[in-house]
Amino acid sequence: MLTRRRFLHTTLATAAGLALASRASMSFADDAGGELLKRAIPSTGELLPVIGAGTSGSFEAAPGTAKFEGLKEVLRIFFESGATVFDTAPNYAGADAVLGQLLAEGGWRDQCFLATKIAADTREAAEAQWAESLRRLRTDRVELLFVHNLRQWQIQLPYARELKEQGKTRYVGVTHYLDSGLPELERVMRSEPLDFIQIHYSVNAPAAAETVLPLAKEKGIAVLINRAFDDGRLFAGVKDTPLPDWAGEVGVTSWAQMFLKFAISHPAVTTVIPATSRPDRQADQLQAGRGPLLSAVQQQALVRMFR
Repeated sequence: MLTRRRFLHTTLATAAGLALASRASMSFADDAGGELLKRAIPSTGELLPVIGAGTSGSFEAAPGTAKFEGLKEVLRIFFESGATVFDTAPNYAGADAVLGQLLAEGGWRDQCFLATKIAADTREAAEAQWAESLRRLRTDRVELLFVHNLRQWQIQLPYARELKEQGKTRYVGVTHYLDSGLPELERVMRSEPLDFIQIHYSVNAPAAAETVLPLAKEKGIAVLINRAFDDGRLFAGVKDTPLPDWAGEVGVTSWAQMFLKFAISHPAVTTVIPATSRPDRQADQLQAGRGPLLSAVQQQALVRMFR
């Protein structure tokens, strides 16, 4: 597991390389500073905005409720900003059906880079789940299909590739969300051709930077980042704590932006996918995808706060 000391040493040693890699792979904001930064999917060169959105925990809402109406505004803000990547799963308490309805009602499906997952133990169960996912998402294909948390990946990854060959998805990959899953994830990345991985990476959980993120860069695998807020626990750690003096240098005005900008400042990271049901938080989070990234020294300062 990556220690804080090793993380700081690695970051210092590679600071110049990180800056060069970021400039090479990033499409920066225009002179007005309004556009979201973008990074390329290595396998195709397709550009994705660095800020996306998740649905776990935040998209559990019944149509007609105040929360559902708020989610409509969340999506409007999201897509009008130029963001595109939405991630969901069939086991997120109905979030995929809510997302599907919102995309259909708002006319946003064609703007959306839609990612979902296979979370099943057998081929038969996966086939049934996939059919149901398409129905709930109100679509006939997705842009990205993951095998969820490496669950029976030896069975499900070949199935996902079959769906890719059929044009039902453009990209396939695998996910995890805990440090305990990193060794197996690394083995899969070394043995299997993948377009994407999805993994956790945050100021208090930087272990992915030791092996998985550099390996993704080496192998040409795109990376989605989940749990950039550690399921909200990071905010408790900075309660009543002012932002660093240098926050203004990178255009950061909130801790949410700071935590997201930390994640996207690693050059292997393609997009980070925070989840929210609140329009004000959605607008705030999107700001993390604009302006300068964090330097190696700034990243170190954040990690030290959570030792």
